Amino acid sequence: MRRREFITLLGGAAVAWPLPLRAQQPAMPVIGFMHSASRGPFESMLAGFRKGLDELGFVEGRNLTIEYRWAEGRFDRLPSLATELAQRPVAIIVAAGGNVSVLAARAATSTIPIVFPGMDDPVKLGVVASFSRPGGNATGVSLFNAALGAKRLGLLRELVPQATVIAFLVNSTNPTTEDQVRDLEEAARASNLLIQVVNAKSASDIEPAFAAMKEHGAAALVIGADPLLLNERDHLIVLAARDRLPTIYSQREFAAVGGLISYGVDFPENYRQAGVYVGRILKGEKPADLPVVQPTKFELVINLKTTKALGITVPPQLLARADEVIE
Repeated sequence: MRRREFITLLGGAAVAWPLPLRAQQPAMPVIGFMHSASRGPFESMLAGFRKGLDELGFVEGRNLTIEYRWAEGRFDRLPSLATELAQRPVAIIVAAGGNVSVLAARAATSTIPIVFPGMDDPVKLGVVASFSRPGGNATGVSLFNAALGAKRLGLLRELVPQATVIAFLVNSTNPTTEDQVRDLEEAARASNLLIQVVNAKSASDIEPAFAAMKEHGAAALVIGADPLLLNERDHLIVLAARDRLPTIYSQREFAAVGGLISYGVDFPENYRQAGVYVGRILKGEKPADLPVVQPTKFELVINLKTTKALGITVPPQLLARADEVIE
């Protein structure tokens, strides 16, 4: 074989070799991310989720694809969104936005790993066998939001000690509502307070709910922990201001846009932990062996602009305990 022919053949082979090698490279993993609410209030939490992924070496758009599905506060859409992702199929489903989202994902698949950034008592709801050994295809971060009602009630009383009738706005379709109501009513009885439970199962129920609070003479309001209510946070804050109703909310996102006070878990940190778990599962670990993480950081946020608008003086000791004061 002449030298020129050999070089030509060698050059052709060099061009051809990468083709089968490229075909053998693993496809970029696809993560399905479903949420019961709309995207707007959750950008900081998505940033936390991406931070957790990055800690394990995964960057969206570089070596990982995320397909987002938002139910926009319509819980009835969650089963079809979960089924769509399961049939895609995706490597992992991140079921965010509370218990309803996780339960929909579990109903859609018993094999695809599921990671939840926040769920109240997954053992009680049958999603995991135990916190230390989940045992199935789901794991993530617990919330204990349903157990924080007494703490929120106490904080609200520090702000408005004269209030004896307090409304509690909940979404009865949320599986944790019964526990939230029981927890708050027990705390209220211990303080000789009257709790008026008011229900909003959809955005259209919110205006009538506030009318009912006024009718019952509520002097303050506790907003239940619920993705629908978070989705409607702007509307809730406007109505609370209109009715001059001191209100405590379940997470920082309310206080950040004008809510009086909030107390709850650090949600961006929960989402960061969920991102870490997604990365660990992609690297070969099983959700059955990853313990459900319990939150250790809780945030108290006070909006001073709103306290002034309502004519409320914040006790110095309460102000000193706040994790964040919004001027």
